[in-house]
Amino acid sequence: MSSSSRKRLLRIDLGRTGYDDTRLLQKSMVSLRHEGRIPDCLIFTEHEPTITMGRGTTMENLLVTPEFLREKGIGLFKVERGGDITFHGPGQTVLYPIVDLNFRGRDLHQYLRDLEKLVTATLGEFGLEAGTKSGLTGVWVGDKKLAAIGVAVAHWITYHGLALNVTTDLKYFRLINPCGIIDYSVGSLSEILGRNISQRQVNDSLAKNFATLFDYDIEMIRNAAQFINDLAAGRII
Repeated sequence: MSSSSRKRLLRIDLGRTGYDDTRLLQKSMVSLRHEGRIPDCLIFTEHEPTITMGRGTTMENLLVTPEFLREKGIGLFKVERGGDITFHGPGQTVLYPIVDLNFRGRDLHQYLRDLEKLVTATLGEFGLEAGTKSGLTGVWVGDKKLAAIGVAVAHWITYHGLALNVTTDLKYFRLINPCGIIDYSVGSLSEILGRNISQRQVNDSLAKNFATLFDYDIEMIRNAAQFINDLAAGRII
């Protein structure tokens, strides 16, 4: 596909953020995308320690009390994405695509499969043979799950997305049955490779592969704070 026929894709790197702030930002951007005021976007972030419970969560998969989490400074949120319970925290790349599926056949199932392909291709660039497991959403290397995927849509515009463990402290996952799965463990890119990996390198690979998979030209937002201020002030057209 020629560059002239590819769509714009804004890439916004937020650094480390509180979970709820970024959740509210996503909802604001979904509204702006629905109004046609911004193109599709990729939001990269890394959260403070947080446990989120999607629409499919059963409380049995939270293995500690909410009071325990508060004492440890770990956030707990019930959210609108699909899927069960998961953890977000330092060392984990979180990618929130704001994508209008009205231009992609309104096929949420295919979008989830494409996100799995995105992670599989990215892990392949680090020498890992990754794949999926029948009946489960996410990406594994062997029997270790490296990426959790859960999305929501409004007006057929996506938010939430995927979380990929890069250098994540995996002990946090002992507080939950991740994604409600007890048959497989959770892993990280650095754990499997036996060396630290730069999250920026992983983010760059994810962005490049996303643009290739979905046919975009990436436009990097150099000043994320200014961009967010512009959104709030209505200066994005």
